[in-house]
Amino acid sequence: MGGNMELFMRLVAAGGLGALIGLERDMHGRAAGLRTHLLVCMGAALFTILSIVVATTSDGEFVADPGRIAAQIVTGIGFLGAGAILKEGFSVRGLTTASSLWIAAAVGMASGAGRYELAGATAVLALASLSVLRRIEHHYRKDKYRTLVVKTSLETDVSRLVEIVRGRGIKVLHVDFSRNYEEKTAVCSLSVRLYHKGLTDELSKDVVKAIEDAGIPLREVSWGHHEGS
Repeated sequence: MGGNMELFMRLVAAGGLGALIGLERDMHGRAAGLRTHLLVCMGAALFTILSIVVATTSDGEFVADPGRIAAQIVTGIGFLGAGAILKEGFSVRGLTTASSLWIAAAVGMASGAGRYELAGATAVLALASLSVLRRIEHHYRKDKYRTLVVKTSLETDVSRLVEIVRGRGIKVLHVDFSRNYEEKTAVCSLSVRLYHKGLTDELSKDVVKAIEDAGIPLREVSWGHHEGS
């Protein structure tokens, strides 16, 4: 009876710690939230418990590899993580949630193995990285790679447009330019690197405003994401 209670407590600990990690994701509107992380963490704990149970005798001696079932958790959680990652246009979302599912599985495995101190410490560190580091990210300068597409008139001087963008402290990595003589429009696509502190969207709006203030006739302006090297 005492042994069963211990195993039950491992499941409870895994579910509770997984729920804490999932709550942070839930509060930020992610699809994989409280319930998903709770189930992943508790499921990983149960698989770990079963892996130990089926590999030991009633006397506690190992008769098989105790990690043969638990080892498959890492592979299985990869499918869940891949499902949490979404590509929207040029941007990729869900990497943090996929990572939190992965760490939730690890917390569950630690709980299932009875290593509460490892499970608890990992959950606390995971929560700290998800919540505290989110605030710190806005206080240091970082690189962001984007593509600025400007649709304008045929007469627009491309070099002037590039200089305006550079004047905002942005490095222009590559320029593509094309003309449509039927529509009497020109399209300039600039691959840029933004090195700044704060929100990328604010700087993006500032660049568009600078182009407008310079008197360049705009037909259409759009920003996209791309991966830097």
